[in-house]
Amino acid sequence: MIEVKGLHKSFGKHEVLKGIDLKVEKGEVVVLLGPSGSGKTTFLRSLNFLEQPDAGEITIGDTHVNCKHISKKEILEIRRNTAMVFQLYNLFKNKTALENVMEGLIVVQNMPKAEAEKISREILDKVGLVDKYDAYPSQLSGGQQQRVGIARALALNPEVILFDEPTSALDPELVGEVLSVMKKVAKEGLTMIVVTHEISFARDIANRVIFIDGGVIVEQGTPKEVLYHPKEERTKQFLKRILPDFDYSI
Repeated sequence: MIEVKGLHKSFGKHEVLKGIDLKVEKGEVVVLLGPSGSGKTTFLRSLNFLEQPDAGEITIGDTHVNCKHISKKEILEIRRNTAMVFQLYNLFKNKTALENVMEGLIVVQNMPKAEAEKISREILDKVGLVDKYDAYPSQLSGGQQQRVGIARALALNPEVILFDEPTSALDPELVGEVLSVMKKVAKEGLTMIVVTHEISFARDIANRVIFIDGGVIVEQGTPKEVLYHPKEERTKQFLKRILPDFDYSI
């Protein structure tokens, strides 16, 4: 469903991605873990060409592209197959919650306004914002804004949704409401690639956990394998920092 081969990305002389290979099956929920600066977000942004990879191949659904020789038409096709949920929401401040969700349907998919509004209302209901159609971002909590961001992604009916640390900008008491929506989406069988430090989400919802460090995939497996029985020393050291009470000798 998604296949990445030899993905490279540098910023100036700094090589951030050093040849990543990855396959994601339809309906799979993949969580990317790794320290700050490991390449997780760059990898995610490269999948839909918010960052232009230097080399490699990407296949999403029926669309296959060579990153080094890609046309604007191919980039548009990849973006039609993906949707991104951003760390800082990226909502239009001058548009209501409903208008933010409708925007992509009207502008990207050329959908009639009435149909776009109907779909957008249904999706906002789904993420628990039935009473917030007419609210502007400034009138919403961070958790509510992020749920609008998720609704916007869902409305596009993409092949895959890419989540870039969707809870990291939220106050702790608001994290749960966003994770709850993400869990609901995952259970409906949507393909998701999630950059997060929320270990509970990785443990309970992910089909696979991938640990990235230094621009390469160090280790991957089921949540149980990677989180509780990691094989690589780099993975163990990272997890000891975020799971300090865990004893790997068990």
